Order: sequence, then C-alpha cells, then structure tokens
Amino acid sequence: MANNKNGKLLKEWQPAPAKGGDAGEGYGAYAQARPVNLKDYDPGAKPYSSGDKEMDKAQVEVLAEEINQLQDVLLACRCHKVLVVLQGRDAAGKDGTLRGVFARTSPLGVHTVGWKAPTEEERAHDYLWRIHQAMPRAGDIVVFNRSHYEDVLVPVVKGWIDEKTTRQRYAQINDFERMLTETGTVIIKCMLHISKEEQRERLQERVDDPTKNWKFNFDDLEARKQCNAYSDAYGALLGATSTPWAPWTIIPSDSKTHRNLMIGTLVRDRLKELKLDYPPPNKELKGLTIE
Repeated sequence: MANNKNGKLLKEWQPAPAKGGDAGEGYGAYAQARPVNLKDYDPGAKPYSSGDKEMDKAQVEVLAEEINQLQDVLLACRCHKVLVVLQGRDAAGKDGTLRGVFARTSPLGVHTVGWKAPTEEERAHDYLWRIHQAMPRAGDIVVFNRSHYEDVLVPVVKGWIDEKTTRQRYAQINDFERMLTETGTVIIKCMLHISKEEQRERLQERVDDPTKNWKFNFDDLEARKQCNAYSDAYGALLGATSTPWAPWTIIPSDSKTHRNLMIGTLVRDRLKELKLDYPPPNKELKGLTIE
C-alpha cells in the first residue's frame, strides 16, 4: 500500500482469499470458499478515524482533491483503467460516497453507473453482458452504484437460482474480473456495511423528509424483512469472490464521515500504487510560440 499503516488496517477489513473445493468441478477453487460472517465486522467501527469528526471531514476534502489530481494524470497517460464497485444494502450510503469521495473529480475522466433491474434487451443476453459494456476505457475511472453482484444477491434470496447456479456465477464473476485485471483494469470493491438500526433510521428519514421521499421505495421494506437472508447471501459472495486480483474491502458505514474517509483513503492509495506520471514532453513543442 502507499501507506504501511493504512495497509495493515486494510487487511483487517479484507476477507482473506481462501481456496476450497476442486477447480475440476467447473466452479473454480475460489468460488468454493467458505462464507464470511458479517457479525465479525462491526458496522459502527471507525478504524480510519482521527477521533475528531471535523478533522475527519477535512481529511475527506483533502482526499477528494488528491484523487482529482491523480485522476488527471491517469486521464493524461491512459495507462490504466479503474473500476470502483460500491455494493451494499439499501441506504448503505452509495450515493453519499459518490458525493463525498468523488466530489472534486472531473466528469471527463470519472463516470458513474447506477444499476437497476435489467431491461428486456439485457435479459435476452447473459447477465454479465451489460456489465462488460460499462467497463472503463484506458484513462477512465468508472464507479458502480450497485453492480454485477446483484445477480448473486436478489436471485439467491428470492430463490430464483439454485446453489449450483449460484456457485457457477461466483466462478464466472471471478473469471470475468481476472480477465479485466489481466488486461489493465484495477478493481476496487467496497461492501458498505451498515447495521439494521442505522438502516432503519436512514429509511425513516426518507419517509419523514419530503425532499427525500423520491429515494424511498416500498421494495426496501420487503428486503428489510429478509435482512438475515441478505446477510447470508452477502457473506457467501464475499467469501467466494474476494480474490487476489479483486479483493473485497468491508467498509464499516454506520458513520457517513468515516465511510467516506475509508473509501477515499483506499482509492487514493490504490491510485498512488500505480505510480502514475504524465506523458513525456512533446519535443515538437519546444520553443513554439503561439502568435
């Protein structure tokens, strides 16, 4: 990591890739890994906090500017592609992360994709077809608000796919992400982890505040009733798809400020690791005077 202290902290919030099963079964070794128990990760923790909320907010602003500067170099050199995945329960703070962490970045090089239920055209293809079309180009950062992981969450909880199909999808996603990383895409996957009580408060705020009514969806209440089932589905996918080439980071997100601080630090440090630099000066421009 760009910072040894941050690197040590980060490992505590990244499920260790664990091979399991027989790759010869067709599901892939990683896709057979044991589930992660989300109860082992406190959503109210603040491992990156200074202990002072105002200082943390100020640091988020610093990180946002650093990310903007690094993104400018990335756009200029076009030597990498960066995908940031924000995955989490309803009201976990995916929109807030976009506003906080990427507030300073230029729309020329940072693009956001908010995934909804697939359209009729998208359903006519394999489930990763639409995802592949939204991948970043060289020099770009693409941020996913939800992602292809919805295809191993909702269908699993609803019982639309069986265990065999679920494990096949884990393996397919792992292979897909490995192909992306081997062809120059850096993948940063964040699971925004909030408590049931914090989610209740945020959903209630959407009900009580007329300016936030538009964000409320009655389907969120149905999903909330299946909280335990979603926790199990998240635990299973985190265990099966946290790989050496695309690890998951669990982000304790009961605190909005800390959430932004941790994700901002993660993105900034990962971009620094790329050792980005502007292209060499154009020799043809030396001594040129514009009249």
